[in-house]
Amino acid sequence: MNLGRAGVWLGSMANLPAAELRRAVAEIEAMGFGTIWIGEAVGREPFAASALILSSTSQVTVATGIANIWVRDATAMMNGARTLAEAWPNRFVLGIGVSHVPLVSARGHQYQRPLTAMRAYLEAMENAPYRPTMPNPPPPVLLAALGIKMLQLARERTAGAHPYFVPVEHTLEARGILGDDRVLAPEIAVVFALNREAARGTGDRYMKTYLNLENYRRNLVRLGWPKDELESPGSDRIFDAVVAWGEDHAIASKVRLHHDAGADHVAVQVLTPTPDRAPLDDLRRLAPLLLS
Repeated sequence: MNLGRAGVWLGSMANLPAAELRRAVAEIEAMGFGTIWIGEAVGREPFAASALILSSTSQVTVATGIANIWVRDATAMMNGARTLAEAWPNRFVLGIGVSHVPLVSARGHQYQRPLTAMRAYLEAMENAPYRPTMPNPPPPVLLAALGIKMLQLARERTAGAHPYFVPVEHTLEARGILGDDRVLAPEIAVVFALNREAARGTGDRYMKTYLNLENYRRNLVRLGWPKDELESPGSDRIFDAVVAWGEDHAIASKVRLHHDAGADHVAVQVLTPTPDRAPLDDLRRLAPLLLS
């Protein structure tokens, strides 16, 4: 698995018209970022979107961050990943996760006992039949792990973890649980703003989205954050803990804190006031600071 030191979490960029998305990911690859991450909520289907990105680039790794286990069975998940790994060897990483109750319920599925469900799902993936030629190497699997038990499962059964919406102290904890031989690739949000007021003007939409999801709030409480600081859109202190803002070098230094805490790779999500446009100029500013 070759994620590189830093990657780009597409976020709203994933919803660009296909022609614009193709151009954007080709430019991101040319900047030197090692991985392009695409999520799953109510946008493009992640395997189809991954194929679109892989076909528009030549070397960059593409990873799902994450594909939802409740909306496809384990055979469909594993064989979708195998298909991409066969077509684009060493360039696809399968990130999977349990998602969140509102997103699962909205699609007519039942969210229950996530750790038990994930353990059984991983076993079913490993045993999934596949008639075409098996890819060699097989697609690596990462878990969207936040809590201790899910991180332990990531260590036991997968190549590592892709935590999302986490402060640096989570990265430090996750590295201790995963050990040295598992990949740790957290996400961090970035806003190009020189003061907190401007940063929050852009970043609070991100904060409201994730602080209103129980799994993220519970994880932050577990890490010691007071509940009153997690009331949407969150205190300035929690904003500063999960969003990098300021001068370019200050942003890069905040990203490097995750590396210093044990991350192998950091997926950067640039937030802008215009989510219908690709923030390519911002990424060009970041690339030389993060990739050197």
